[in-house]
Amino acid sequence: MSDSPTGGAPGPDDEEHEVPVVRDKRRFDPETGERRAGVPDSAPADPMAQAEAAVEGASADLVAELTSDLQRVQAEFANYRRRVERDRQAVGEAALASVMVGLLPVLDDLDRARAHGEVEGGFALVADGLDATLTKLGLSRFGDAGEPFDPTVHEALTHGHSADVSEPVCAEIYQPGYRVGERVLRPARVAVLEPEAATEQPPE
Repeated sequence: MSDSPTGGAPGPDDEEHEVPVVRDKRRFDPETGERRAGVPDSAPADPMAQAEAAVEGASADLVAELTSDLQRVQAEFANYRRRVERDRQAVGEAALASVMVGLLPVLDDLDRARAHGEVEGGFALVADGLDATLTKLGLSRFGDAGEPFDPTVHEALTHGHSADVSEPVCAEIYQPGYRVGERVLRPARVAVLEPEAATEQPPE
């Protein structure tokens, strides 16, 4: 008994008549020229191109961030250098001032010796050389009779009144003052003259 061509298992003739399925992935219909729905407009983007674009964007951001960091570090370093230089200068001035303060009694003795005419010959050369060296290092002397009294640089040892002055003045210098730069090592010790107080007129 043989299988019927219309029933049962398919015969060899049935396999020969199967139609293959062809999928047309063209974006446009070749007959109408219209764009087909469901067909992507272009092929997927290249992953390498996407990665390169991402790296370029990240690189630009990184460069901007590093540039900002570098500018900030440079500004901080410049401020640090200025601060170190200022501190170094202050330390140097303080050390020099401490040495100068120790020499002030020697300078006072030289002034008294000059006043008595005892600085002569080779000793005069030594004294003048010492004065020149200290002046070159920044030591300056101040305090002259007749200049206005300034309590920030003058120390008043005596007071008096005079009708010849219109403001407090240094009438006499007992001991000169010394400074290094803007730092006062010792104020000048002076006698001060002040204007006489106006006499009050009695009421009529």
